[in-house]
Amino acid sequence: MINLHGLILADRSSRDLRELVMVRTSSSLPFAGRYRLIDFALSNLQNAGVRDVGVVMQRNYSSLLDHIGSGKEWDMSRKRGGLKLLPPFTGSGEYEGIIDALENVRGYIEDIKQDYVALMRGSLAASVDLADVMYKHVKSGADVTAVCTNYTPEGEHHRFIVGEDGFAKEIMLRRVGPGEGVATLEIYVMSKETLLGIIDRCDNALNHKFHRDGLGGLLAAGGRINVYMHEGYVAGVHSVNGYFAANMDMLDRQKRSELFPESRPVRTKGRSDVSTYYSEDAVSRNSLVADGCMIEGTVENSVIFRGVRVERGAVVRNCIIMQDTVIEAGASLSYIIADKDCEVSKDVTLAGSPKLPLVLPKGSKV
Repeated sequence: MINLHGLILADRSSRDLRELVMVRTSSSLPFAGRYRLIDFALSNLQNAGVRDVGVVMQRNYSSLLDHIGSGKEWDMSRKRGGLKLLPPFTGSGEYEGIIDALENVRGYIEDIKQDYVALMRGSLAASVDLADVMYKHVKSGADVTAVCTNYTPEGEHHRFIVGEDGFAKEIMLRRVGPGEGVATLEIYVMSKETLLGIIDRCDNALNHKFHRDGLGGLLAAGGRINVYMHEGYVAGVHSVNGYFAANMDMLDRQKRSELFPESRPVRTKGRSDVSTYYSEDAVSRNSLVADGCMIEGTVENSVIFRGVRVERGAVVRNCIIMQDTVIEAGASLSYIIADKDCEVSKDVTLAGSPKLPLVLPKGSKV
């Protein structure tokens, strides 16, 4: 078993996700027909041989609890160690930032048995070879290894300026769009002592910015941050448009194969469903359709989750239709994100646009 402990931050959701995170955290957002975003972090850890993982939560985490349960699907259901769910320990349940969240689970971090910790976001869709990251970290002798990408993330992000030796020279905070350096995926491998030192440095100075005061302070004090470049598809979901685009990317075979490589399978919570039924009149083109669906109408360029019913004469184009939603006969949907358990009545027409998809909140009846 690898000498590495996983610590997943599932504590915050971007406000730009709007209706999609009214009843859930962004880490539990459904993705690509049958997965949740946190499945990628858990599977990356499992594929690297990590079996002890803590999930830091903040609010709206009932959906997350239901999904990951004891961690059995990721071989983390164990009498000793295994998956631990870490709810808020503050009275308000509100964390000001990463450091505040880590300080609140400090006791858990101090009790970690492994020498190294992999800290990561639970809302990132990426297949990262953490075993290789760990190997390169130990070999480099760095204080921290940051997993980075040449891909430009959506919205604000942090970037590292990298020297010829592969180590970071500078951290550039809150950048938007492409720029100098490489973008961090906010996956960091470091020793437990280094992580506790970063927490102490920020806490003693009454600072709560992990990147500015923690990693920036480490660099300023002469610490070394090794940069590990991740090759392959990456989706950091921070807005409704970003969520829509990331799901639509899964209709591209190349991007799908990069995110779901055979060598590093992505696992998720099981659900016993029969195969999807297609009627004689059904049409399905360039779509991902999960098990347990009933397709009698037309589905094009769409992602359809488990248990969805598209009745005869209904047309679904360029849509994301989540679990157990019903599209009744004659309805027409275009550029729609329908959350779980929605009902679209007979002959109703709903249309968004590529840049502004329309969101139907969970349980909506239209």
